[in-house]
Amino acid sequence: MIDLHSHTDQSDGTFTPEELVAEAVRVGLKALAITDHDTFRGHDMAAPLAEKAGLELICGIELSTRFGGASVHLLSYFPSQPPTAEFRAWLDFLLASRRDRNRRLIERLQALGVDITLEEVEQKGRTLTARPHFARTLVEKGYAANIQDAFDKYLDESAKGYVQRQEVPIAEAIERVIAAGGVASMAHPVRVAKNNWDTLAEYAGSMSRMGMQAIEVFHSDHTPENVAYYQSLANRFGLGVTGGSDFHGGNKPLISLGTGLRGNLNVPDSVLDGLKSLV
Repeated sequence: MIDLHSHTDQSDGTFTPEELVAEAVRVGLKALAITDHDTFRGHDMAAPLAEKAGLELICGIELSTRFGGASVHLLSYFPSQPPTAEFRAWLDFLLASRRDRNRRLIERLQALGVDITLEEVEQKGRTLTARPHFARTLVEKGYAANIQDAFDKYLDESAKGYVQRQEVPIAEAIERVIAAGGVASMAHPVRVAKNNWDTLAEYAGSMSRMGMQAIEVFHSDHTPENVAYYQSLANRFGLGVTGGSDFHGGNKPLISLGTGLRGNLNVPDSVLDGLKSLV
């Protein structure tokens, strides 16, 4: 059993790198990829712990990008060599963009009458402060009943408090990932193009021509029908396959590492072999 999509508390998960490695060992994972948003800090902290535990740890990251006016997340993996210093330096720009969005989000929430400060939200973030940290603060202060309610009321793209982040064009992100020796994969395609399959196929074709090498076929949000269709897109456009639970710990309590949402996930070991062959 493998899981190539997980998050630590260094981005928007709740498990520390040490706790995530321990959980991977507990559930019997053969290999784990940490794919924190815009940072390698969780992976870097987990690497010596995973080696000691005999767990194969894949270096990964999840990038927020723009394509055709839509937000598309790009999973990026470095299974054979570490990312370059140039790529790591580029991440500083992405983190600065995220911090700017957070400042504007605070201003928007305050304008809506929410008593909230950036300092108290940042206390919940580590290397990176993201919307789940805002959600937890809103719950603690009584503005929402739970994390999902906070997103529905204030933080989702259709919610009254939403603030758009300045995201990089996906073509630039793909180019930088490949130049750094990595593999670029479309994350959770069920969330792309509102899962309109015809539009998604157009997107996948365009992205593959930009150099994208893979698509996340297996994910906790994907039904068997989704999996079959995304596999057909991989076959159609000559893309590799990736997959993982998108584990966030307490921020997504129904999703388990390795097995997904109520046991709906089983990523074949062969997916990792295929990923390594794409480098």
